[in-house]
Amino acid sequence: MLVLAKAVLSMMIGFIISVILGAILVPILKKINVKQKISTYLLKRHHDKEGTPTMGGLIFIIPTVVSTFILLFMGKIEMSHNLAIVLFVFISYAVLGFIDDYLIIKRGNNLGLTEFQKLFGQIVIALVFFYIFMKSGATPTIDITSLGIKINMGWLYGVFLLFVLVASSNAVNITDGLDGLAGGLSLIAFLTLGLISWNSRGIAGSSDIAIFCFILFGSLLGFLLFNTYPAKVIMGDTGSLSLGATLASVALITKHELTFIVIMGVFIFETLVCIIQIVSMVWFHHKVFLMTPFHHHLEKLGWAEPDIVKLFWVIGLILSMGAIIFGVWI
Repeated sequence: MLVLAKAVLSMMIGFIISVILGAILVPILKKINVKQKISTYLLKRHHDKEGTPTMGGLIFIIPTVVSTFILLFMGKIEMSHNLAIVLFVFISYAVLGFIDDYLIIKRGNNLGLTEFQKLFGQIVIALVFFYIFMKSGATPTIDITSLGIKINMGWLYGVFLLFVLVASSNAVNITDGLDGLAGGLSLIAFLTLGLISWNSRGIAGSSDIAIFCFILFGSLLGFLLFNTYPAKVIMGDTGSLSLGATLASVALITKHELTFIVIMGVFIFETLVCIIQIVSMVWFHHKVFLMTPFHHHLEKLGWAEPDIVKLFWVIGLILSMGAIIFGVWI
C-alpha cells in the first residue's frame, strides 16, 4: 500500500501543479505572441492552428522538476546518481528544445537550430550522461535478463547511448504533429516505465526513478487538458525533445532497452515511415505514403484528427501492457 500511496501522491502533485501552471501560462504565451508557425507543406486544416501558443512543454517540465525537488526536500525520495542523470537529461534537452523554439519565434519562420547545432548539443548531453553513469559504478552492458544475454560494450556503450537518446528524442519530435498525440503516447510510456522501474532489481535508485516517472505522468495529464483537440497550446521542441530523451534515459538506466523498443512502438513506426519515404523518394523517385509521418497519411485518406489520436493511443496502450508483462513478469 505504501508503494501505491507514493505513486498516487506523485501523480497528484504533478497534475495539480501542471493544471495551475497551464491556466496561468497559456494566456501569458498568447499575450507575448509565442505562437506556432505552421509549415506550408501541411494540410490546409492545420493552417487553422497558426497562432496557437507554443513552448507548452513548460507546462509539464516545470511542475515535474518542482515536484521532484519538493519530494527531495521533504525526504520522500533520495537523490541518487541515476535520478541525477534522468533530471539532467530532462532539463538539458528541454533547454535545447527551448532554444530551438525561441529562435523559430524570433525569426518568424520554421528555422531554429541547425541539425549540426542540435546534434552537437545532444552529443555533449550524452557524454555527460555517460560520465555520470560510469561514475555511479554502473557497467557499460546491455543486459537482457529474460533471454539470459549480457553484452559488455565498453566505450562503444557511449556511442550506443548517444544513438538511443538522439533516436528517441527525434522520434517523439516527429510524432508531435496532432493535438494530444505525442503527449498522450508519452504519458502512457512514462506510466509503463514507472511501473517497470519500480521492479528493476539490482539497480540503484530505481524506485526514485519510478516516482519521477509518476510525477511526469501527472504533469502530462495536466498538460493534456490544454493540448487535446482543439489544442490551446502546443508543446513544441521544448517538450518533445525532452520527453523522448528522458524516456530513453530511464530505459537505459533500468536496463530495459529491449522492453523500451516495445513501449516506443508507435514512435518507432512513425519514424520508420519517414525513413522509408525518404529512401523511396531518393532512390526510386516514388512516394510510398501520401504524406509523412503516418498520421498525416491517414489525414490525407480522410481520417479525422481525434480519431487518429485515439487509435494511436490505443495501440500505444496495448504495446505498453505487453511491455509490462515482458519487463516485469516474464
